[in-house]
Amino acid sequence: MTFEKKNRLVYIVTAIAVTFFFGCESNFKEVQKINFSEFIPGGDADNVNLKYTDSGLIKVVLLSPKMLDYSNISFPFTEFPKGIDVTLYDKKAKTTKVTSNYAISYSQTGIIDLQGKVRIISQDGQKLETEQLFYDQKNEWFYTEKRFKFTDLKGVSNGQGIDFSKDFKVIHSQKISGEVDSKE
Repeated sequence: MTFEKKNRLVYIVTAIAVTFFFGCESNFKEVQKINFSEFIPGGDADNVNLKYTDSGLIKVVLLSPKMLDYSNISFPFTEFPKGIDVTLYDKKAKTTKVTSNYAISYSQTGIIDLQGKVRIISQDGQKLETEQLFYDQKNEWFYTEKRFKFTDLKGVSNGQGIDFSKDFKVIHSQKISGEVDSKE
């Protein structure tokens, strides 16, 4: 074989190998797509105004500019990427207002994760502020390990870690400081 024929053979083999390589690359990308499932909501709502009632009485009113429903996945949840404004009503129609910049509610566990400038204000004037707070819907219980500021008629306290009932009647706080009137 002459040098010229060997060169041509090398070019042909190289061209076939390059074609095969790029052909496999596109097939590989197709195979990757088979195992990839898009993570898109099953529902999308703007300007949400939900009311939950029980025995004819309003229990919860939820307002949010945006709601994304992911009930179509194996661990379903509902996301409120632009925040929420919730009003909880007790048996005597006393209210507790809850606001946050972001919220996510997990259907299977009944846990709601509130994040970003979380504020809870009771009708009695009690107020809690923190950056993240969880709410257990089944037990009607709030909790966090983050720093918090709690204000009521007795004074102001700061701390890290708190859990309490939705009506603020039972409160357990950790690592607290502040001035509180304890004349009771």
